Amino acid sequence: MTLIGRTRARGVETLTLDSPHNRNALSAALVGELTDALADCAKDADVRAIVLTHTGNTFSAGADLRDPPPPDALVALLRQIVALPKPVVARVTGHVRAGGLGLLAACDISAASPQATFAFTEVHIGVAPAVISLPLLPRTDPRALARYYLTGERFTAPEAARIGLLTTAGEDVDEALTPILDGLRRASPQALAETKALLTAKVLEAFDRDAADLTALSARLFSSAQAREGMTAFLERRDPTWVV
Repeated sequence: MTLIGRTRARGVETLTLDSPHNRNALSAALVGELTDALADCAKDADVRAIVLTHTGNTFSAGADLRDPPPPDALVALLRQIVALPKPVVARVTGHVRAGGLGLLAACDISAASPQATFAFTEVHIGVAPAVISLPLLPRTDPRALARYYLTGERFTAPEAARIGLLTTAGEDVDEALTPILDGLRRASPQALAETKALLTAKVLEAFDRDAADLTALSARLFSSAQAREGMTAFLERRDPTWVV
């Protein structure tokens, strides 16, 4: 079963997360397929830019708790998006949770419709948004992240745009992306690669400095007793024991 759909139009390759059975959760298989698809795009001279989108009403539900990718595989995927020598544009018309927000933050440009909602739900299952912080912390308002990291609250597309998680939010996401994709198609491949390198230098510094520590933190938290309780409660659709 293919988990990543691929289409191309005028130099823009669209990669579609297509794992409806688990709301496009970041399973080991999906992370592996997406990594391979991005690598193909990177070396294809006919691809000017990549659009990352989804089927169904969820962009990504975060890590697949039944088949999670190794933390280093998720870090590698996020770094790959940031370092790819071609712009990656997120197109979101549904919900984004936890690890899915790391994908969104790794993209260079992102647009969402009013149907999209966002939440860092890690604290509700006993873990922390560790590795996804690598692209998030350098690009997103720190006071807003403090609130949403700590509370796990849901927030809207306009709020996501206000805090820097999104580039734009609009009633028609494809209409919002039309001038963006037109601009990318008019740019030279060399100019796009070098300009992206300027924009991502600080983010890549964060990866190189902090990835090992945050990967270790993620592994430690996911193996903890509170995480086991939190994930069990989530799968059993009940509150974990620490809720007061």
